[in-house]
Amino acid sequence: MTSDSLISLLIVDDHPVVRDGLRGMFESADDFTVLGEASNGAEAVELTARLDPDVVLMDLRMPGGNGVDAIKELTRRGARSRVLVLTTYDTDSDTLPAIEAGATGYLLKDAPREELFTAVRAAADGRTVLSPAVASRLVTAVRTPAAPADEPLSAREREVLALVAKGTSNREIARVLFISEATVKTHLTHVYGKLGVKDRAAAVAVAYDRKILG
Repeated sequence: MTSDSLISLLIVDDHPVVRDGLRGMFESADDFTVLGEASNGAEAVELTARLDPDVVLMDLRMPGGNGVDAIKELTRRGARSRVLVLTTYDTDSDTLPAIEAGATGYLLKDAPREELFTAVRAAADGRTVLSPAVASRLVTAVRTPAAPADEPLSAREREVLALVAKGTSNREIARVLFISEATVKTHLTHVYGKLGVKDRAAAVAVAYDRKILG
């Protein structure tokens, strides 16, 4: 194939082994060329401006600049490059911000080789590509009313959530805080509503992600 017909890529991941593996995978195919690599979001923005790849394969959680911030900046700059998120995380707190920031697609790192190739080709054409798990989450999010983003947890709700994060049962939480189990359940219901989740595990995960805990 001629250089003009190749799909050019920028690989963004903080793990050198992952970058090497992806580079080798794409360079073994006939219709891709890897223009460069970046280890964080800030480098990704800089290299995208300099190299102008067709597709940016973007990890999300990276020290020195995360993927969502990089996607936002590329969108703000009106970059031609399409961003295809490739990560191990498929929680609502990861997928929704990335899509809202302007990512063309979202795949998980356990995607088969051919699925990844197909996704990059589709992204280069401007078509949205989502892994089945992510697509399901987005559908659920669209159908579920969003929780008020500006409503913080109360001090008591934070106490309850912190104990939940330690694996404490409702009965034990009630004993520790000198309240009834019914009151504990009420606090948890409020926590779930404010965080936009439906169970204890999701509440703890979102709380850590938003730096409410830890």
